[in-house]
Amino acid sequence: MLDLKRVRTDTARVREAISLKKSTADLDRLLALDEERRGLLSKVEALKHERNEASEEIGRKKKKGEDSSDAIAAMKRVGDEIKSLDGRIATLEAEIERILVWIPNVPHESVPRAADASGNVVVASVGEPRRFSFEPKPHWDLAQSLKLLDFERGVKIAGSGFLLFTGMGARLERALIQFMLDLHTRKHGYREVSPPHVVLPECLFGTGQLPKLEEEMYRLADEELFLNPTAEVPVTNMYRDEILEGERLPIYHTAYCASYRREAGAAGRETRGMIRVHQFDKVELVKFVRPETSYDELERMRQNAEAVLAALELPYRVLLLAAGDLSFANAKCYDLEAWAPGEGRWLEVSSCSNFEDFQARRAGIRFRAERGTKPEFVHTLNASGLALPRTFAALLENHQTERGTVRIPDALVPYMDGVRELAPA
Repeated sequence: MLDLKRVRTDTARVREAISLKKSTADLDRLLALDEERRGLLSKVEALKHERNEASEEIGRKKKKGEDSSDAIAAMKRVGDEIKSLDGRIATLEAEIERILVWIPNVPHESVPRAADASGNVVVASVGEPRRFSFEPKPHWDLAQSLKLLDFERGVKIAGSGFLLFTGMGARLERALIQFMLDLHTRKHGYREVSPPHVVLPECLFGTGQLPKLEEEMYRLADEELFLNPTAEVPVTNMYRDEILEGERLPIYHTAYCASYRREAGAAGRETRGMIRVHQFDKVELVKFVRPETSYDELERMRQNAEAVLAALELPYRVLLLAAGDLSFANAKCYDLEAWAPGEGRWLEVSSCSNFEDFQARRAGIRFRAERGTKPEFVHTLNASGLALPRTFAALLENHQTERGTVRIPDALVPYMDGVRELAPA
């Protein structure tokens, strides 16, 4: 959520954010309400001053034994007017809050000002896509021939959009998770946490999914709980409504958690295989940092996510997202995309995001720069480090052989008990 003062003083950029992110928030209505509220606050302050003077006059008259009934009546009228104005101010503040929660975060100045993904900029390309001496297969064919996934029984268990990993496929999924967690904790300085798979509505509000994305999430019937849509939500909300001591920052956390989403894309290419599913595994990276360091921290977080792709020997590229392609809460975001030769396209495997103080304001996460100083809002960042289904798919497609096997990258071999190749059973 944006600071109301920023909305008032940086109106042009806020208006641009609303337009680029295609929000329906009524900025003009909010500004009019805020102007009325500030006018009434000034009037209340003047009336309170008048009431204090009347109270002092009453005290003086009583000490002198003089009649103070007129002054008491006047003070009562002032008190009644203050009460009436306070009621109007409360109504205005509720309406302002209702509009404010729908105003998106303002894109950082370095973000391309384009209305959609066509304005995304490739800022890095790493690794050369492999040249095959044969026609590479898509991951769904490889997964079935190697008995890594049972798509039909996954549907039998939970319906479309849910995966059943089997045999070495389940082992590979587990190996990827463990490898990523070990890399981020041992080499990148993150502290591992294992959060609940369900979250309260206030957690989703804090990270910006509510109220905008409620229809895309699974809500438990008769419970004020949602299935976790991304581990960003529970991990960020670990410090909701807390004031952290400055010496604790930066705080880095990593977590593995299954994530759930109702919306899984349109029918057709996107829903084939394991590209868009309702339940997906992900290793998450979350940072809580001082405002002045957050953009340096974003670059380091991006490097942490890229290290996974490099270790898995996957060609990838880095996109700087245009303003119109940013999420509601995002100020700046890089997408990491792995090349999938079997499908002939790039697959997004991570988004590395800086939310500045947008989430922290909604979730009430503050810090004291020094002991005894006024609390400030932290900056929050998160990234997938990485998302499992598309990483799994890219790994199969890039490391397949003409014999129909899949080579295991060296970094994963210890996590596969020395297995270096997946072959048909």
